[in-house]
Amino acid sequence: MIDEIKSDAAARMEKSLESLGHAFAKIRTGRAHPSILDSVTLDYYGSELPLSQMANISVEDARTLTITPWEKPMVGEIEKAIMKSDLGLNPSTSGGVIRVPMPALTEETRRGFTKQARAEAEQAKVAIRNIRRDAMADFKELLKKKEITEDEERRATEDIQKLTDRIVKRVGEALADKEIDLMEV
Repeated sequence: MIDEIKSDAAARMEKSLESLGHAFAKIRTGRAHPSILDSVTLDYYGSELPLSQMANISVEDARTLTITPWEKPMVGEIEKAIMKSDLGLNPSTSGGVIRVPMPALTEETRRGFTKQARAEAEQAKVAIRNIRRDAMADFKELLKKKEITEDEERRATEDIQKLTDRIVKRVGEALADKEIDLMEV
C-alpha cells in the first residue's frame, strides 16, 4: 500500500517536471527550434491539428525555421496561424516554403521571458508540493485506519519528502539552465 502511494507520487512528480520542460520549450530564446511552433494549431477539414502534423518543420540556420506543408493549399493557412499565435513571429512565404525568422531578443524581452520561466518553475514546484501533501494525507489515512504503524508512516513521510526535495532540485536546475539560455546573447 505504501509503495503504491510512493510510486504514484513519483510518477505524478515526474509528469510535473515533464510539463515544465514543455512550458520551457515554448519560451523563445532567440535561436530557431521547431518546438517553438508546438502550440500552433490549424483547422484542417473541421478538426484542429498541430502544425507539426501538417508540415515538415526544420531549422534552416540559427535564426530561421523552414516549414514545408504536405499540401500546397495550406501555405496561406499556416502563415495566418503563425501570425495569429502569441509567439510574435512574422513568417514569409516563397513558393511552397514558409520561412520564419526569429527576431533578435532585446534585453527587456529576455528579462520578460526569464520572469515567465520563473513563474512556470514556481507553478511546477507548487504542483509537486501538492502531490507530496496528497501522499502524506494518504499515509495519515492509512495510519488512522490502523493499516500501517506509526514508524511505517514516519518512514514513508520521510521518503516522500526526500523525493520531493530531489524533484524540486531538478526544477531549480532546469530553471537555471533556461535562464542561462535566455540571457545568452
